[in-house]
Amino acid sequence: MTPRFSLCVYCGSRPGADPSFARVATEVGHWIGAHGGQLVYGGGNNGLMGVLATAALEAGARVVGVIPHSMVEREWAKRDCTELHIVDNMHQRKSMMAERADAFLALPGGIGTFEELFEVWSWRMLDFHRKPVGILDQGGYYRTLLQFLEQAVGHGFMNERQMELLTVDEDPARLLRSLVQGAGIDPRPVDVSQI
Repeated sequence: MTPRFSLCVYCGSRPGADPSFARVATEVGHWIGAHGGQLVYGGGNNGLMGVLATAALEAGARVVGVIPHSMVEREWAKRDCTELHIVDNMHQRKSMMAERADAFLALPGGIGTFEELFEVWSWRMLDFHRKPVGILDQGGYYRTLLQFLEQAVGHGFMNERQMELLTVDEDPARLLRSLVQGAGIDPRPVDVSQI
């Protein structure tokens, strides 16, 4: 079955200190599958990445992983992805992920997650794409980052228009619906009896 939408999710290759991070990654993966979507992500099997991909597969989603050769062993590439693309470098990885996405979502993560989020957000601001970009502020994880960004607005290095290009929510289902609708796709759950 052709996926109704394709969501690129950035998240940690570590599980994080709070078990709720894994719970929300599971919820996001299940939501993607229950709504007939496809997950595009960094191809890892560790941390939140692995939790997310496993949950999406369990819920019937197609899962597309993209990982560089040099990271296959370090992140233990998830070999049971529907598609696993092993590429030469991070530029190819991020480009392929962006091309295959209708929208982007950042879950809790570290420096790689931040870098990927900021890249697709800046591309959106520069009008290189018009795809929705979201941040799931699980348990206030991104709260201080968002405060810092507002500080950058106050200092004149950014503006509110740039901030408005981000959709931020702490409720996973509400944020996912918003991103999918923002991509022009109906976010209703799939009726499995019709498949």
